[in-house]
Amino acid sequence: MKSTTTAAKTTAKKSASTTKTAASKTSSNATTTGRKVKAKKSAAEGLKDLFEDSMKDIYWAEKALVKALPKMAKNASSETLATAIMDHLAVTEEQVARLEKAFELIGKKAVAKKCEAMDGLIKEGQEIMEETEVGPVRDAGIIAASQKIEHYEIASYGTMVAHAKTLGLDDVAELLLETLNEEKEADVLLTDAAYNSINFEAAEADES
Repeated sequence: MKSTTTAAKTTAKKSASTTKTAASKTSSNATTTGRKVKAKKSAAEGLKDLFEDSMKDIYWAEKALVKALPKMAKNASSETLATAIMDHLAVTEEQVARLEKAFELIGKKAVAKKCEAMDGLIKEGQEIMEETEVGPVRDAGIIAASQKIEHYEIASYGTMVAHAKTLGLDDVAELLLETLNEEKEADVLLTDAAYNSINFEAAEADES
């Protein structure tokens, strides 16, 4: 009886030791994987620097959109969608000018810094067009790609408005808020276009 009890205790100790070792390894791996990122020499040191970097980032993004939107409109088979995209192109060109004015207000030269997020979203939109047949299915894909872009811009401008207000840049905040409202409106228009006709037409294509 004693022998059986001793063996059970030994097994329990080994099991606990194994569990502890495994937990230790997991913790070690998590520490290694989640280590702090080393900042670049040009890293922002304050909120103002971060805000200016965001301005450069979205400036590049808007200028890239000015080039990408006409191609999306050309590939849309829905006249309503094509018109909506071209209308937003005109709005985007105004947004570029608005950003240049914002740079002027903070006493900085308007400089574009590549926006990796927007670059990726535009490339994704290109891939969607390449992977869909001309017609309602491609139109549905163009709307999906466009809304991803709008949601990114809404998030970006929303954050920038908050930062501008925190920094006391009220005039700049008003300019950015105007653009934010335009992006929200564009998102609503795209949603209406999708749910009122295009998505249903794309679904019908699956049934034919």
